[in-house]
Amino acid sequence: MSDIFREIDEELRRDNLLKLWAKYRWHIVGVVVIALLVAGGIVAWRDHQATERRAEATRYASALALARTGKDGDAAKVFAGLGQGGSGYGILAAFQQAEIMAKAGDRKGAVEAYDRLVASGDLDREFRDLATLLSVMHGLPDLDAKAATDRLQPLTAQGNPWRASALELTAAAKLKAGDRSGALETYKQLADDLSAPQQLRARAAEMTAALAH
Repeated sequence: MSDIFREIDEELRRDNLLKLWAKYRWHIVGVVVIALLVAGGIVAWRDHQATERRAEATRYASALALARTGKDGDAAKVFAGLGQGGSGYGILAAFQQAEIMAKAGDRKGAVEAYDRLVASGDLDREFRDLATLLSVMHGLPDLDAKAATDRLQPLTAQGNPWRASALELTAAAKLKAGDRSGALETYKQLADDLSAPQQLRARAAEMTAALAH
């Protein structure tokens, strides 16, 4: 008897499934087609992104090669094109373009390029802080000393990866302003900072000794 009831139950289920398929088959087919299209679109987009990254890597490498051979103008054009994008290579290219300007003596152009990076909301804080540091470094000859120290102040906080360089640049700005005692204090702070690179600590120690006399 149990076998008969099981067969009847299976028959009813099969009948119900056939009725459901007859009623909703186009809906089911539509959902499956959409799912396949979405999956295919995702795969295509990922392939496109991978192709774009490979192309950017090739362009970035070619620009570096041009810069190494002294063709800074040609390199700057390639970097400028890459810098329009927000990818990792675009960020690196923007920094490289600014550095080429500075190397060519265009301090104003370099500072403006670095400041555009500072103002970019798409960049991580570490990159924006680096752009601030480089902007102040290249602009210091023409920049008000107080304005320079004010911009550098957030970078001198403990834990900031650019703290040591920011302290050294702050001391230089204070010297420019004629604040010898302030510069001495900052150089001493850097010389005593065990987390700072040895080269910067040694240079700060030399400046501390020179200003102390």
